[in-house]
Amino acid sequence: MPKIPGDVLSFFQRQHFVIISTIDKDSRPHNSCKGIVDITGEGMVYILDLYLKQTFANLKNNPNVSITAVEEGSFRGYSLKGRATIVKRQDLEESLLKKWDEKLAKRISHRVIKNIRQEKTGSLNPETFLPKPMYMVLAKIEEVVDLMPVNIKKELRKYG
Repeated sequence: MPKIPGDVLSFFQRQHFVIISTIDKDSRPHNSCKGIVDITGEGMVYILDLYLKQTFANLKNNPNVSITAVEEGSFRGYSLKGRATIVKRQDLEESLLKKWDEKLAKRISHRVIKNIRQEKTGSLNPETFLPKPMYMVLAKIEEVVDLMPVNIKKELRKYG
């Protein structure tokens, strides 16, 4: 049985970004926006982290991680909890680096289309300024937490 159910897997695959939470050396939480490069039903999540800053430092000292995403309109959301490691670029499969390039192209295309439709998100494409990844975060998921409020779930069940 997969560690990440199919509906949760597809939910995270649709997200443009997620919030990754780590713990610093003083036991304080740190949250950062990151992009998921790949996620599997077996509970493996590859996350891009480009800057070797706080998330990187935190994971070297404490591997506990939470990956969260929420869809505002539907109140649907999940938090994936587990333990993470740093995987250096030279140790990554070429297919993962290719997936990052594909996701980057998709994000730029999405922004351009929104601008054409007058749903302005900004005239720049900040993604074009991102450095090449030096490493990725590999999170091994141990728990999936459904964030939808219980009363909303009950109401949704009534309507099938």
